[in-house]
Amino acid sequence: MKKMETITARELYEMKLPPANFVVDGLLPRGLHVFAGPPKVGKSWLLLQLALAVASGNSFWGLHTEQGTVLSLCLEDNYARLQKRISELTDEPPDTLHLTVLSKSLDDGLCERLEMFLKEHADTNLIVIDTLQKIRGSEGDGNLYASDYQDVGMLKRIADSYQIAVILVHHLRKREASDPHMMISGTTGIVGAADGSYVLCKEHPGDVETQLYVRGRDIEEKQFTLEQDKEFGEWMMVECDIPLQSLLEKEPILIHVVEFVRERKLFDGTATELVEELNLEIQPNLLSRKIRSNRQELLHFGVSFEPSRDRKKRTFLLRYNSDCDGVTMTHPGERYRHETRKALQTRENLRDG
Repeated sequence: MKKMETITARELYEMKLPPANFVVDGLLPRGLHVFAGPPKVGKSWLLLQLALAVASGNSFWGLHTEQGTVLSLCLEDNYARLQKRISELTDEPPDTLHLTVLSKSLDDGLCERLEMFLKEHADTNLIVIDTLQKIRGSEGDGNLYASDYQDVGMLKRIADSYQIAVILVHHLRKREASDPHMMISGTTGIVGAADGSYVLCKEHPGDVETQLYVRGRDIEEKQFTLEQDKEFGEWMMVECDIPLQSLLEKEPILIHVVEFVRERKLFDGTATELVEELNLEIQPNLLSRKIRSNRQELLHFGVSFEPSRDRKKRTFLLRYNSDCDGVTMTHPGERYRHETRKALQTRENLRDG
């Protein structure tokens, strides 16, 4: 019989181990995570937005993302619905986001197919499976806890083996609980086998704002306050306790855009025309992409972004409103809390003029 391998506490203490590796800084570490919420709360929208950000290497709520290939199993959607959502969220969909609406079950070769994909796309760092129920096979021997733990454990082994993040979408039970994470449907085997859990729900029916509760082995427990943009479907962060990277540090070229719109109050035209007005050395499509991907942050500077397109060309409207300008050009705020709430409250005024 082979001897058990151990390590002393002193040896472990003195070892130089790498810190937890995040796909989204401070929000999504590598590992298997359960993402739960009630039906129609917007889970799929939020995770598609996240998948697009990671695949493109764009920030997510101002947080840095590690760019990589993303696989999204959208098993409760169809391609027509996904096409519409992607067109609402971006003008530049990345080739590194792969989507499917069909999947085998866990006991019918799903794990093998996921590993085949990972071997073909070695830079993959995120898999989203929407939902757990769609990939579950037989119910086993009747031991629900063991079945839940085994199903989640199969996917966790893939996450650990390939050092990626796997998000498993699930539902909440109807019964209320003081701890939102205890509302996740099924036995505690689901949360117990996972590295982290995310719960998206409203505190009260009819609330405009939605809460995202985050808990995990490698992340500090957090609560985000979110609101979904009714026009674009994009989830906006209203409040959190994480210091977020400044737009001025992240995209310095947008300083010119903010200053220009502040002075002009309004710009309505193409990206090419804006590049000419600003006299910048940048490709118009790149500038357009930077503005589009950072439109949430631009709201904090009082600048709203409204795209439009027809058969001939794409244009956009940039409008300035000083009531929304909660950040100065010289001292950008360290958190979104106050500025984002102001921007969200006056967004309709920005759009209606």
